[in-house]
Amino acid sequence: MISRTRGNTNLKRAGTIGVYMVAYWLMKSEPHVYPYEQLVADGSTHWDGVRNYQARNIMRDNMKLGDLVLYYHSNFKPPHVAGIARICREGYPDFTAQDPKSKYFDEKATPENPRWIMVDIEPVMKLDEIIPLEDIKNNPECEGMALIRKGQRLSVQPVDEDHFVAVLRMANLQLSDLS
Repeated sequence: MISRTRGNTNLKRAGTIGVYMVAYWLMKSEPHVYPYEQLVADGSTHWDGVRNYQARNIMRDNMKLGDLVLYYHSNFKPPHVAGIARICREGYPDFTAQDPKSKYFDEKATPENPRWIMVDIEPVMKLDEIIPLEDIKNNPECEGMALIRKGQRLSVQPVDEDHFVAVLRMANLQLSDLS
């Protein structure tokens, strides 16, 4: 078995899918910007425009090929998990940072020092029923999950395996359904 946690305590409980260790994540998107259904239609996408250093570091240093993602619709009533995605390309320079026409343009980003990173994701499974934030908050198995901690606003965040499995259970799924 290959471990890819690199000492990150948030990832120490990562499980296995096949022969690789996987980590679990939650990525937020506003449905009017890029809904899960669009990811399914596109087949994959790059996760661009992240302009928070902590989230950038997660994508650059910790997200690995095959890691699983709770695809979360934020800024929506109700906010919810809409589907499961997978990292299909590890971190690389976010080209939107160097495009003056992009709303994510950063004048300090250069080819030598791109500053911002993105990953690619692909859909794994659309949930039959959304998992609303309120249900996650009310599930004792999700206690301590970063998503429901006060002040947690990162658009990309780690998810402990126990919490990932608990959310899957809320959708009547288990990890083996994703492979």
